[in-house]
Parts: sequence; C-alpha cells; structure tokens
Amino acid sequence: MRDLAILACQECKRRNYTTTRNKKTVTERLEKVKFCPFCRKPTTHKETK
Repeated sequence: MRDLAILACQECKRRNYTTTRNKKTVTERLEKVKFCPFCRKPTTHKETK
C-alpha cells in the first residue's frame, strides 16, 4: 500500500512537495534533492508528518 509523503525543505522548512512511498519496502524517511522555489536553488527535502 502506498502512502502520501510530504517533503519539506531543510533550509527554509517549508513544505513544497508531495510524493508517495511504499511503507513496507521503504521504512526510513524519504530524502531527495529538489528545487525549492522559496530558496530559489536545489536543496535537500526530507519527509515530514
């Protein structure tokens, strides 16, 4: 079953992106480098609650 994951920028702490993940195969929190429109540069985004 796939769950919704909200990704937040690590620099400005804003929640910018949503994605899905499989809870059974991916047990740790997601971490991706994505473009932050508020910082105006690619930054690390981590999954938040």
